Amino acid sequence: MGRLHDLHDQQGQSPWLDNLRRGWITSGELQQWIDRGVRGLTSNPSIFAKAMIETDDYDAELSNLASAGTSIEDAYWQLVVGDIRQALALLRPVHDASGGEDGYVSVEVSPDLANDEAGTVTAARELDDRIDAPNLFIKVPATAEGVPAIRTLVSEGRSINVTLIFSLDRYDDVMESYIAGLEAVDADDLSSISSVASFFISRVDVDVDRRLADIGTDAALALRGKAAVAQGQLAYQRFLAKFSGPRWEALAARGARPQRPLWASTSTKDPSYPDTLYVDTLIGPNTVNTLPDATLAAFEDHGTVARTVDADPDEARAVVADLAAIGIDLEEVAVKLETEGVGSFAKSFDEVLATLGDRAGNMTG
Repeated sequence: MGRLHDLHDQQGQSPWLDNLRRGWITSGELQQWIDRGVRGLTSNPSIFAKAMIETDDYDAELSNLASAGTSIEDAYWQLVVGDIRQALALLRPVHDASGGEDGYVSVEVSPDLANDEAGTVTAARELDDRIDAPNLFIKVPATAEGVPAIRTLVSEGRSINVTLIFSLDRYDDVMESYIAGLEAVDADDLSSISSVASFFISRVDVDVDRRLADIGTDAALALRGKAAVAQGQLAYQRFLAKFSGPRWEALAARGARPQRPLWASTSTKDPSYPDTLYVDTLIGPNTVNTLPDATLAAFEDHGTVARTVDADPDEARAVVADLAAIGIDLEEVAVKLETEGVGSFAKSFDEVLATLGDRAGNMTG
């Protein structure tokens, strides 16, 4: 069946595709990935910007929208929603066959709302109600303002992909917001509510490795390429602890689903590292790894299907302790990366609106 199927069937990890473009839907490429073992899909503003800027797949619909006088931002969302709906339909059989475990497609609220709790809640409700599918995840960033928004949205029975998590402390906040949201749901049956917590991996190594190179000692250089995996493995330990015990069991008795950790940003950025580094080292039950298509293909070709995420928690703790000992503050790194992540998505959002505006102007000019 192939390694992607094996990843789920043997190890309980769900491989998702971290990319989407209209041409993949119409050409059948997305369906081929599903047949090869992809069990869900994530998108973000940068992914849609790349798809819309680099292809002409959206021009015909954009032309119709522009001729009808639709604003550029409304046209953007119409294009996005169209892609998401088609992807949802393709993944619905996975959702149904898995009893609601997988088959999800994620769409993110506007990145301009990352620091606006009320605005995030309003936008998430509108997007969720507009698309209205059981296998839809609304993505909300794990900013200080996003965390209480998550609790509110979950309490309303909405399924949320919490994105841009870079620190263990913020991950604790995210899990608490999900559980508190479930506890606030009026309904007895919680099984229709699902969530993942997207913990970012490779970006941590990019930043930490730069700091280690600046320090330059043998001890520092020996830690390159270790911070991100260690932090992910420690996040898994916190997941196991949070989703156990009497409080969780009371919710599980009502059909609640654990908020699975989702490993995001799992393509390697340093060419000296193995291209499947952030897949091979984070495999375990009740997890998701969302992968760009190139990394999916690499894992399918030569990845190692084996449980690794909790193979040696003590070693992961030792790596984090060693980093702290030489002056690397992972919480400080997380604050920087969260700011950069929000900024990057906002920049992509602005760029795609500008590009669509130019194209629409040429079409109607």
